Amino acid sequence: MRIDTQRLIITEFSMDMAEAVHLNSLDEDNRRFVPDEVFPSVKEAAETIEYLMSVYENGDGPYVYPILLKNGTYIGYVQAIPLQGGSWEVGYHVGKSYTKQGYATEAVKAFLPVIMKKLDIQRIAGICLTENIASVKVLERSGFIKEFEGSGIYQGKQQQICKYILSGK
Repeated sequence: MRIDTQRLIITEFSMDMAEAVHLNSLDEDNRRFVPDEVFPSVKEAAETIEYLMSVYENGDGPYVYPILLKNGTYIGYVQAIPLQGGSWEVGYHVGKSYTKQGYATEAVKAFLPVIMKKLDIQRIAGICLTENIASVKVLERSGFIKEFEGSGIYQGKQQQICKYILSGK
């Protein structure tokens, strides 16, 4: 997969991205909002990348794709994650040094039509902690509609969450 936007490239992972993935995963927002996506070492990042690359071949999901600036700098990822019952969730993370520039929204907006067609789905969820205002804004700016706000399971714990839905055409 390769998606080009005005400022970004969404593509497939390669092993040479391991150090950038490791470093990007250590930022405070990642630790706070998606602690299971923190890679304490380059080796752990490389093992995860190797697994994610295998998913491109076997088709079982999650489908995770790096977000690169046009100059090739890794800044984060966008993903489609299978949920129970055959539904899907979008996920994304942009490293702290690249936030507040619209990159996550740009990536999500470009990614959704492509991945929804690939998965042959008409709906996709976006779920985040209520306190994650940046993520809420990305979902809203990407056309998602809030379906639920309240207590729910997130990262294995009962927390205050928002669930958004995007319906395709």
